[in-house]
Amino acid sequence: MTLNSAQVTRPGRKELGRVLLETHSMASDWAPTFAAVDRAAFLPELMWPFDMAKGESVPVHRAVDLDAWYAAADSNVPIVTQWDDGKHLGTAPGKVSTSSSSMPSVVYAMLQALDVDTGMKVLDVGTGTGETAGALSHRLTGQNVTTIEVDRSVSGRARERLCAAGLYPEVVVGDGFAGCPDHAPYDRILATVGLREIPGAWIEQTRSGGLIVAPWGTHYSNADAVAHLAVKDGRASGHFIRPVEFMKLRTQRLSLADHGEYAPADAMESADTSTTAIAESEFVTGKYTAVPFALGLRVRDCTQAVADKREGARPVWFYGLRDRSWACVMFRDGQSEARVWQSGPRRLWDEVEAAYHWWVGHGEPDHTRFGLTVTREGQRAWLDDPSDSWPV
Repeated sequence: MTLNSAQVTRPGRKELGRVLLETHSMASDWAPTFAAVDRAAFLPELMWPFDMAKGESVPVHRAVDLDAWYAAADSNVPIVTQWDDGKHLGTAPGKVSTSSSSMPSVVYAMLQALDVDTGMKVLDVGTGTGETAGALSHRLTGQNVTTIEVDRSVSGRARERLCAAGLYPEVVVGDGFAGCPDHAPYDRILATVGLREIPGAWIEQTRSGGLIVAPWGTHYSNADAVAHLAVKDGRASGHFIRPVEFMKLRTQRLSLADHGEYAPADAMESADTSTTAIAESEFVTGKYTAVPFALGLRVRDCTQAVADKREGARPVWFYGLRDRSWACVMFRDGQSEARVWQSGPRRLWDEVEAAYHWWVGHGEPDHTRFGLTVTREGQRAWLDDPSDSWPV
């Protein structure tokens, strides 16, 4: 399959389109939209693409290096477009990335999962650069697309770029968690921000038989997955379809107390100690793997912090989110067992270890075997069968 459009002129962009099609990240029916809606038209002069080799975001300025700027725009990498809620100044990366242009492969895979058809109304949550709203507007016409962004300046720049591209969705400034009732009901809701809770407002604003497609995860880690939820009778339910990592909806970011409030300098001396036979290679598995996602589904109100390895030792910390319980497991190269410390009302490592063995005992399921059901009573996760679920 090839792209046939005079608008796809840059070699890098042609190659990106080819790769998206060949890897099935983009369905062929979205190819005309990719050709017409140029990611570069929605990017700022100064941006921070993620350098895969260095493992970090690096500054690229259009006026300084035009070729590098277009090369980044035409690459399948995420690009940070705002740091620290707009408070960041200068060219070096800031502390927290707060707006971005997502990887094209992820964007078009989510658009494909949305399963849109002519005449459908869509709510796009997290306008960001405006590119996703632009793609939806090209496919469905702007009058059928509403896009909402909490940051007024980000929304304003997106509106300008959309208008310059001849695309005119309804651009709204507001908290996406509340949806946008003024233009409801919607046939589809798409979020390009990470969620820890699927809002009831979204279910209420979606027509029965509609879909919600959104990155979802727990506070345990940044390991999210795209939830594909069918809406019916006031509930939403469905499987996860792929692992992802997204910036979190601002109202759902984790605010964690300092380490010292959990574990003061002498805390390990009075903590309970034990050992575990779980190996570091089994437990610390990296991005887009199923282990942290599955553990987050099984261990509620807990977050994990994996430290860098130094001199053959790697500590992994766990913090309770409703009390000051904490745990630490210390993996050391060449040792068959790792030492564990735990303190507080909960024994967090015992919970995590039990969840790990549950995951292994069920055949080490990947993201796609898990699912989520959202009702007025809350959120419940499940493995394979929605009738056998547990609260998350």
